Amino acid sequence: MSESNLKHLERIKENIGKSKELSEEEKSNSVKHIEEWYAEDKAWGTFINELAQISPKIKAILAEMGLI
Repeated sequence: MSESNLKHLERIKENIGKSKELSEEEKSNSVKHIEEWYAEDKAWGTFINELAQISPKIKAILAEMGLI
């Protein structure tokens, strides 16, 4: 995975953790998926699309970050 994508992953995790709109369960599930996908080294587009499907709130965070 490229250095740029790694930085995006960290930003996503940080923003999910800071979110006041997501429940603790949604945050936990999202971070779990991020770590699983990173370990599997999924393609970036697939990763973003699947992460966005977890919750409309997560999709909004990704859009706010300019990732979708």
